[in-house]
Amino acid sequence: MSVGRAVGLVLGVAADAVFGDPRKYHPVAGFGQAAAALERRTYRDHRLAGAAHTAALVGGVVLAGAAVERLGGRGQVLRALTTAAATWVVLGGSSLADEGTAMGRELNGGDLAAARRRLPNLCGREPARLDVLGLAKATVESVAENTSDAVVAPLFWGAVAGVPGLLGYRAVNTLDAMIGHLNPRYRRFGWAAARLDDVANLVPSRLAALLTAAGAPVVGGSSGEAWRTWRRDAAAHPSPNAGQVEAAFAGALEIRLGGRTVYSHGAEDRPVLGHGRNPDAGHVTRAVELSRVVGAGAAAVTAALALLRPRRVRPRRAARRRTSA
Repeated sequence: MSVGRAVGLVLGVAADAVFGDPRKYHPVAGFGQAAAALERRTYRDHRLAGAAHTAALVGGVVLAGAAVERLGGRGQVLRALTTAAATWVVLGGSSLADEGTAMGRELNGGDLAAARRRLPNLCGREPARLDVLGLAKATVESVAENTSDAVVAPLFWGAVAGVPGLLGYRAVNTLDAMIGHLNPRYRRFGWAAARLDDVANLVPSRLAALLTAAGAPVVGGSSGEAWRTWRRDAAAHPSPNAGQVEAAFAGALEIRLGGRTVYSHGAEDRPVLGHGRNPDAGHVTRAVELSRVVGAGAAAVTAALALLRPRRVRPRRAARRRTSA
């Protein structure tokens, strides 16, 4: 077991809740700038170039995390501190909740212009073409997906692989957001980043959906409907992971998500998730509350996973025997 890793995950979650994201010199922003600079040198309209770009960036971050983990391995207290720092840096639960809460407040107050200006902080939809219903739906879907991507997934990889897992996952997810798009520039170059992100989120997205079903009653939702909608509708979503938690949120809040989705590059007609009413400002607020519940559950589950994970035992060197002449 790793007590230091478990304690570090919990401390990191607490730091994110109390302090939010680092206000200056955010390491994730620094990684994004480095990735953009490297892209100017490595970009080719080819999958192999994109795979090399992704491998160099993710591999470098994982190696840096391994060096930190090696330092923290000298004692449980130091491991807890390094894990806590890495967890605080990579989590996005507090900022997600703040943005979702502000969006709910602006929609509830009828300030459509302010809500449209805020939406790009949450997702890549085209806000100018969305009405109140479209903005509420986009916000709930974004809160659901990012609860998995920005909270549950990093905690899961932190429990499984420590600091390298925390930093490596965040690098993968950031690259997917930067280049994992189906537009002409990134369709081939971003393919590896998008597929790696899909693999990294296979387990966390399903854990997030399970925690959503379990926590639904805390916000006045339905566990049963969350479970049924998740199992029935998730596979219809074009993403193998986003559909898991979006379907669970739709069922938990007893609303309908999906359908026509408008992006800057065009519109997509997605399957409808759930059979409830259309979402409104109140559902946005409840989605944020549910996100917090899922995050708390993920902290408990992943801390337990870190405690239960078998600790690697290093073989002891055989003691040299003294021989007399």
